[in-house]
Amino acid sequence: MTERRPPLPTPLVERLRPVRLLALDVDGVLTDGNLYWSDGGGWSQRFSVRDGFGIKLLQERGIEIAILSGGDLRAGRERAASLGIRHAFFGVRDKVERYHELARSLDVTPAETAYVGDELVDVPMIRLVGFGATVPDAVDEVHDAALYVTRRPGGDGAVREVCDLIRAHSERGR
Repeated sequence: MTERRPPLPTPLVERLRPVRLLALDVDGVLTDGNLYWSDGGGWSQRFSVRDGFGIKLLQERGIEIAILSGGDLRAGRERAASLGIRHAFFGVRDKVERYHELARSLDVTPAETAYVGDELVDVPMIRLVGFGATVPDAVDEVHDAALYVTRRPGGDGAVREVCDLIRAHSERGR
């Protein structure tokens, strides 16, 4: 059984209140960060059903979900499609630039955005948004930039944990 975490400090709760968009990296966040080679050729990835359910719960409450991934594997695209994520961008070189394009189209501000990333390329996004989070095995620079580190690892409930925080504290999530 997982130990319950103490309540979030008020400043973090305040940063979650306006969230209308959850943006996610894929490799190391929605997946465990490993690539698996299949005998038939090609790479595969491992995703968590719980993360997917958390995403669906937010979608039902009108919170937009986006993927901003530097990688571009078929498994990631198929997972995004299976979850009905309309804003899924792969092979993204500049996540901040792509985010600003998306935010304009959704009329969402950085303060209304939560982001979960785990690598150096994610640091600018984590610093830009109102609620920047990472996973336990992210590199030190990402930990330093993030406001929140999940208890669960990437690909194994980290995204669900952030979804649950948004559901509990966002004005739209309730």
